[in-house]
Amino acid sequence: MHHLTENHDVVVCGGGLAGLSAAVAAARHGSRTCLVQDRPVLGGNSSSEIRVVPRGAAIYHAYARETGVVSELLAAERAANHEEIFENGWTNGVWDLVQYDLVMNTPGLTLHLNTSVTGVDVAGGRITSVTARTAHAETELTLTGDVFVDCTGDGVVADLAGCEWRMGTEGADEFDEPHAPPAANDNVMGSSIHFKTRDVGYPVAFEPPSWAVEYDDASFFYRGGRRPSTLRGGFWWIEIGVPWHTIRDNERIRHELTRHALGVWDWIKNKDPKLRERAATYALDWIGQLPGKRESRRIMGQHLMTEHDLRRAEPFEDEIAYGGWNIDLHTPGGLLAPTSEPTAAEGHDPSASAAVAAYVGPFGIPLRSLTAKDVDNLLMAGRNVSATHVALGSVRVQNTTALMGQAAGTAAAVAVRRGLTAARVPAEAVDEVQQTLLRDGCFLPNVLNTDADDLARRARAVQASSEAVLHGAGPHDPWRAEGWDRRRKFGPDDPADELTARRGQWIGAEVADGRFTLREIEVCLSNDGDEEREVAVSLLPVDHIWDYRVDREPLATTTLRVPPGRHHWLPWRPELGGAAAAEALPGTGHRYLRLDLAATPGVRWHTASRVEPGHVSAFQMASGQLRRFRDGVTAAFRVSPPQRCYGPGNVLSGETRPHRSVNLWRSDPAVPLPQWVAAEWDEPVALRTVQLTFAGHLIRDYEVYGPFYRDPQCARDYTVEVTEAAPGEPAEWRPVVTVTGNHQPRRRHELPEPVRARRVRVVVQATNGDPSAALYELRCYG
Repeated sequence: MHHLTENHDVVVCGGGLAGLSAAVAAARHGSRTCLVQDRPVLGGNSSSEIRVVPRGAAIYHAYARETGVVSELLAAERAANHEEIFENGWTNGVWDLVQYDLVMNTPGLTLHLNTSVTGVDVAGGRITSVTARTAHAETELTLTGDVFVDCTGDGVVADLAGCEWRMGTEGADEFDEPHAPPAANDNVMGSSIHFKTRDVGYPVAFEPPSWAVEYDDASFFYRGGRRPSTLRGGFWWIEIGVPWHTIRDNERIRHELTRHALGVWDWIKNKDPKLRERAATYALDWIGQLPGKRESRRIMGQHLMTEHDLRRAEPFEDEIAYGGWNIDLHTPGGLLAPTSEPTAAEGHDPSASAAVAAYVGPFGIPLRSLTAKDVDNLLMAGRNVSATHVALGSVRVQNTTALMGQAAGTAAAVAVRRGLTAARVPAEAVDEVQQTLLRDGCFLPNVLNTDADDLARRARAVQASSEAVLHGAGPHDPWRAEGWDRRRKFGPDDPADELTARRGQWIGAEVADGRFTLREIEVCLSNDGDEEREVAVSLLPVDHIWDYRVDREPLATTTLRVPPGRHHWLPWRPELGGAAAAEALPGTGHRYLRLDLAATPGVRWHTASRVEPGHVSAFQMASGQLRRFRDGVTAAFRVSPPQRCYGPGNVLSGETRPHRSVNLWRSDPAVPLPQWVAAEWDEPVALRTVQLTFAGHLIRDYEVYGPFYRDPQCARDYTVEVTEAAPGEPAEWRPVVTVTGNHQPRRRHELPEPVRARRVRVVVQATNGDPSAALYELRCYG
């Protein structure tokens, strides 16, 4: 056995999306970092070995896509990959290579693949080193470090270090969690493997091996929440857990999953009354042999997240990430249980009891839940964080774990740089962690950019060549893909637009001198009956785009009378000039209002044929709160006068997505490109770094984007220019950055040397398809 010793600042164990994000973040901030992965590829459950689609908050909440390292990866994968995404089973080697390429291009990051952690040395309450073995290379590694990050999923490092951990399900008597059973038990969510098929174009037979499980009961699938929705494979419900131990019995679970997966394909191919004829030309193309785990050990940290934290109104002071997946607790036993996961068993009906009870977010995640309580220099990220079984049901999904990973890696780098133990960072340096995460492209719902080093925040003014205004959108507007692929194009008479429940539409409203400028709102309604119907309407102040409350005091109300017939544009002139408007937003600016229409069966509030950026709609669930309508659409509305919510000042709002307001500079789509936005200072500044956040990759879940996708909203060709001339003086603009062929929303440009600038402007010559240039944030550093 060959023995090597390596000395690092930060050692990250586990190369899934959490570990990869942690390692890249730590290395980018100057820490000598080592990433140890026990498989030949990176990505964990998302890799080509397991093939789980990375998901997160955007499946339930518009404009909630996770950003930061994971966004870089997913945008790069879509731009390079020919493969169409479908739920699980889709992943190919392009995704593996995108992740590997990022690691190879990260200075200061050392990677060890096919290397398993076998030992941990602890002295004085601190980990001093981990021992790892690369079996096929007959090499044993001793890796020393100042901070260690456990992203192994099973909590291997924490366990070997003697940390307290939990495994199983807490009872309701411990934390009074609504989803917890009356008494604690050993149940954990199960593991899955996936398979993939291929349509070969001619009939092919499939004969299962004798040891495969035999399925004969259609009700097991169609009444038990195990609907084979596609012939391509990737069924998450091919799941096995208890009675086997998810760690010790992993090989037995793998074998059992293989038996069941082949039996499921035999059912679809040879027996399923709904699918077998369609499946005649499909052949089994790939089957996984590495179980994708959902749950095992959970390491106890400085804070244990519970179900109550997923619904808390008061933000965590140490918020470093966010989640928004539902409380997704799979039925113990998986395929051995009578029915599948509860919301699937109810047909994924968003108004059904299980879906309503499980709906949460977006919610903040505290750094203390990533900080081990028993070892001073151990952080963790992924499904082994400090959370109850119920809370883990939401935070375990991969895009959320990637955010936690980036936060853990950033906290580790801050600890190294400031000479702190990791245990002290939540109390003594969380502001630095938060501002660093924002600077690196992450989003925190309750934290704004207050970076004292950001020169753009000192700018005296921001101007633009043009700006779009909000007119609204209708069902007969020319359809335009403004930065996302539509799963389908809704027609102007879609029956799903019926007001079977209360609906809300966010509107970016302008305020001038403490008063709203909005004078008239129109909505497009159809009445499918023979008599006039009345629709109750209210206009409410909302704190942000995910403010789903319906019990707020409205600013104005009215009743619209809808005559029989189709596509009536009905106007309303709300009175908004009183004290309520002034209190809503003193001074001048813009903020969100929400236009709500009450449930009125037989009346349809039509969906617009395009999405107006930053303007989405929601419907009321049985719980009394709203949830995103469809997959993020705009309800048909018009406003007068047009609202100036896309102004250039938005690039300094401190937020990089629609949240408290639209937060987007958008050029007038009627004015041809190039278009520009510029910031100016009272005195020249020494400029060394320019950071840009363009529009794109935010509104919807990752899986809706097609092969070779480049977001149309994102700037393709652009320049960054500077001048020392003061406003009003003749300006000789000098380009310092020139980019062509871009598809990444976030770009950070380090200039070869500092340049003096009185003004800086970003000129967009071309987008990837959208007629408007669009920018969420401009940052400048010396």
